[in-house]
Amino acid sequence: MRLHRRPADQASQQVVELVTEYLEDALSRADRKRFEFHLRHCPNCTAYLEQMRATIVATGTLRVEDVSPDVLAEFSELFRDWRSGEDRGEGAPGPT
Repeated sequence: MRLHRRPADQASQQVVELVTEYLEDALSRADRKRFEFHLRHCPNCTAYLEQMRATIVATGTLRVEDVSPDVLAEFSELFRDWRSGEDRGEGAPGPT
């Protein structure tokens, strides 16, 4: 399986980065206020932010032994495929 970059992927990546910076309290005061204003009017972004908060809580308690060997093997294969595609510009979204 290869991850290919589509035009919408860049916007998605920017949203992920914005939410990450928000959660890490890395936004400027002005950007934080703008983002919080946006959240009050955008149920999709609000839902995504809550999903990220839930993911942080869940992964904070995840241990290697909690993941089955089959799932670990599948993740390892996906990561190897992603890394090999990255060298040819076919990996995860990022600057091109």
